[in-house]
Amino acid sequence: MTATNQYNAEQIQVLEGLEAVRKRPGMYIGSTGTKGLHHLVWEVIDNSIDEFLADHGDKIEVVIEPDEIVTVRDYGRGIPVDTHSEKGLPAAQLVMTTLHAGGKFDGSGYQVSGGLHGVGVSVVNALSEWLELEIYRDGYLYKQRYEQGYPVTELEKVEKTKETGTKIRFRPDDEIFDEVEYDFETLKKRLQESAFLNKNLEINLKDERNDEEVNFCYSGGLKEFIKYLNKNQTPLLDEIVYTEKEVDDTYVEIAFQYNKSYNQRIYSFANNINTHDGGYHLTGFKTAITKAFNNYAKENNLLKKKDPNLKGRDLREGLTAVVSVKLTDPQFEGQTKTKLGNSEIRTIVERTVYEYLRYYLDTNPKLAKLVVNKALEAVKARNASKKARKLARRKGALTNSSLPGKLSDCSSRKPEKSELYLVEGDSAGGSAKQARDREFQAILPLKGKIMNVERARLNKILKNTEIKSIVTALGAGIGEEFDLENLRYHKIIIMTDADVDGAHICTLILTLFYRYMPELIENNHIYIAQSPLYQVSYGSSKKYIYTNNQLQEYLSDKNRDRVGIQRYKGLGEMNPSQLWETTMNPENRKLQKVEIEDEIEADEIFNQLMGSKASLRREFIMNNADLADNIDV
Repeated sequence: MTATNQYNAEQIQVLEGLEAVRKRPGMYIGSTGTKGLHHLVWEVIDNSIDEFLADHGDKIEVVIEPDEIVTVRDYGRGIPVDTHSEKGLPAAQLVMTTLHAGGKFDGSGYQVSGGLHGVGVSVVNALSEWLELEIYRDGYLYKQRYEQGYPVTELEKVEKTKETGTKIRFRPDDEIFDEVEYDFETLKKRLQESAFLNKNLEINLKDERNDEEVNFCYSGGLKEFIKYLNKNQTPLLDEIVYTEKEVDDTYVEIAFQYNKSYNQRIYSFANNINTHDGGYHLTGFKTAITKAFNNYAKENNLLKKKDPNLKGRDLREGLTAVVSVKLTDPQFEGQTKTKLGNSEIRTIVERTVYEYLRYYLDTNPKLAKLVVNKALEAVKARNASKKARKLARRKGALTNSSLPGKLSDCSSRKPEKSELYLVEGDSAGGSAKQARDREFQAILPLKGKIMNVERARLNKILKNTEIKSIVTALGAGIGEEFDLENLRYHKIIIMTDADVDGAHICTLILTLFYRYMPELIENNHIYIAQSPLYQVSYGSSKKYIYTNNQLQEYLSDKNRDRVGIQRYKGLGEMNPSQLWETTMNPENRKLQKVEIEDEIEADEIFNQLMGSKASLRREFIMNNADLADNIDV
């Protein structure tokens, strides 16, 4: 046995203090990519918001300086500076250098805390090249500097001041992060969301790199959040339903509005944390909505006594809602810790919403009538689509005879090793069928543009031939009957021409997946093929180029007279060997994975691009025209 194979006490490594954070940063902030980089800012801001929730300070200032230096300043109480009796160190230094040190664990420092969900400012300190701490407390300004998590100065009492609060200024460590560059829009959207969730909290974001600045403060809280979410929708009624209530130590705030779309959008939060996977607070809200509208409908003859109750999914069609709870001891579950597990919150939310909604419907009968009628239309559409869904849903193993006739399937029957290419047009589909590796690559050519699912209910959607082909080929069903376990291909690749029509077809397909099969995106099954725009030759050498910018870079150091340029107007212009080499060969191809980083922003984009208002599409195109480098018009 060689020394490298030995496993004994000498191989056991003990990481002290913040060493573990620097050694395994992904365990604490998720990744060392963009998400992890921005997570540092969220951790500091969460602490500042906790001060606001404790009724100390109503303003937070965030500044991005050149060289990606971030400053977060609040006007709360300031981190305690007195010496800790057990550790013999200033409390502030313990907070900055010790995991799980802070005033949130015994329940006395903070009644409600969002920071409990996070990993603490000590992790921000550990992953920063340097961090400067300023504390305004007890009539004095205190300062201390850290480098890679270690204090390099003592906590120094500097000067007298009447101000209170904490200022943390740091630069993320290049040794830790893949790339250190903060995105203004990412910070802006998260801070705006925080301002919506905490009414009367003022949050200022300033970007000194390019002189941008925004300020958020919403006295209306969630009502203004709903107004923002529905700004591109046509409401059933202009008024937003809103209620808030404190039950013991739990605060419940709810706002919702119905619109004329066919989608439901419900966002839930616990202690300002976006609970993407829901939880008992969301269950309580849904139950209350279903019960309140059904009871009102039966009591007021909108439904006959003998009629079955309307189902929750029908009553939520066109609903935009925000459910926010704040509680003393949130219990988060699930792999991503974004599901609220406190069972007692269900009863609190359900009772709060039901009691208020019964009162509201009695005084606003027009809303009840509009919502019930909309739900009844949804019921009719759902019943009409049952037969189509049964045909689309996979029942056991699919045989070749039940698959779409245009599908050229792969020979592998292992979904995890199989790929499905959704290809624009029969011409490109023919080239792809010749180019592919038949063992694991299946080809489904699509004729023309599929239906825009943003503007139709499921019964009409399933009448579209191309959509039926996609659903049947995937084998996992659609809508509420979608079952990821039955998916026949674990990699689904959209391959369209690099022109306006191709971009439109790609967006139509993505809209289908986002609205009716979101699990495909959430579980990283959807990709977009990046095909080259050009083949250039210079002497005997040939090269494929994917964007116009890359072409200009290539030409900048070449004799233009000796460069041969072939522009591919579409996939069909490439012969099978070229298509394989550039776009289908796993060794060489470039695939763009489709991910949802911000569900609110994603929903807004799909509504802008595919909704009924043409003015929103024009606005989106004008605002993003500079990003369309590889689109041939």
